[in-house]
Amino acid sequence: MSTSQPSITRAPRLYCESVLSPGATVRLSERSARHLAALRLAVGDEVTLFNGDGFESQALLAEVGKRGASATVRHREAVERESPLAIRLAQGVCASDRMDLVLQKATELGAAAIFPVTTTRSIVRLSPERRERRETHWQNVVIAACEQCGRNRIPTVEATRSFPQFMADIPRGDTRILLAPDGEVGFRELAVAAPVCVLIGPEGGLTPAEREIATASGFVSVRFGPRILRTETAPLAALAALQALYGDC
Repeated sequence: MSTSQPSITRAPRLYCESVLSPGATVRLSERSARHLAALRLAVGDEVTLFNGDGFESQALLAEVGKRGASATVRHREAVERESPLAIRLAQGVCASDRMDLVLQKATELGAAAIFPVTTTRSIVRLSPERRERRETHWQNVVIAACEQCGRNRIPTVEATRSFPQFMADIPRGDTRILLAPDGEVGFRELAVAAPVCVLIGPEGGLTPAEREIATASGFVSVRFGPRILRTETAPLAALAALQALYGDC
């Protein structure tokens, strides 16, 4: 006779901006309350809360209803799930669905920060008001990805910069990688030291002039096989390769 194995369940992970001190009852966001309602959770059910400080807290739901939700923190502990290889992703701003995918998956793959960059060939052009809304949306995409993948530190979505602004602001000391189908070297040939900055062009790629500026600023053109990758595929392939070769995979 075969014996069935107990199913493994995990308490829902929710982001909460509050200070998560043991014994405190904290109010959860409207988004979290809707998620709990969809899961049909009730008072007394367990959830995991985090606020981005590197800790996660086990809590019990104290209220779930139309007026919102709250939870009482039982205990908290430091749980580090960050890669030892700090990767900054500079992504050419692309169409909204593609940009969301990049942000979500880059978070899952351990990116420490994302820099949206507008370039000469960027199709998406954002007014100041629309840009502010998109940046808030992008940060929320990253937070939701942290809820799913277990990260307790939230990657920062930096303010959108033009290509010249980004090149002027880029931190010194990075290993600088420009993913290009005609790159000089492959990932295995790199001498990688943290932190790493990966630059990806938008749908139309970087212009020759922009590539020259990047090269003059210390970016090394790196190829990922003989195929041309889409703007939403390239950063994910690069992050996965870097984590496998030099990070925590």
